[in-house]
Amino acid sequence: MTGTETKDRKWDFRHCAVIAAHPDDETLWAGGTILMHPESEWTVITLCRKSDPDRAPRFCKVLERLRAAGIMGDLDDGPEQTPLDTRTVQAAILELLPSGSFDLIFTHGLRGEYTRHRRHEETAEAVKALWKSKGLFAKELWMFAYEDGGGKYPPRAIDDADVKIKLPDEIWHKKYNIITNVYGFSPDSFEAKTTPKEEAFWCFRCD
Repeated sequence: MTGTETKDRKWDFRHCAVIAAHPDDETLWAGGTILMHPESEWTVITLCRKSDPDRAPRFCKVLERLRAAGIMGDLDDGPEQTPLDTRTVQAAILELLPSGSFDLIFTHGLRGEYTRHRRHEETAEAVKALWKSKGLFAKELWMFAYEDGGGKYPPRAIDDADVKIKLPDEIWHKKYNIITNVYGFSPDSFEAKTTPKEEAFWCFRCD
């Protein structure tokens, strides 16, 4: 569907947060949904790359395109992907968020979106644990639902995800433009080739 309703779910979220590992994750995995709902108030946080002299200023420009507020953290994101303690990730999330209460929170899937990035998985685990323990409150938690067949193809929406949103062409082009022209990824890059035309999420509701 190309609207605000998928299956039995209607869009009635005013205060929304996106908790991502890296600047660009918010756009790749949920950027179309953000762009489709400018009536909502969006807060975007990324746990890594605050000190990145290239990515950090680009993230600020992306926030303008998304009409969102946001802030970056600086957790380790070295190529060796040294595991981070769950409490460290949770503390970073709580420190970055301006509020602990939202109508809807987006974050990574527990298995990430492709094979594999440890920071995506750690972010998902930390957010879900905080939400279940009421350390973060949201009526609903939506986790990105993508897979790449174990690296055989670019990440794409999981067929049986709870919510799948086919992006209108205009919205997808805006999303692609953010990835290529604002973040600066070349058309041949993983990010540009990946940019999903269909966004998908696993959805959890507050008891």
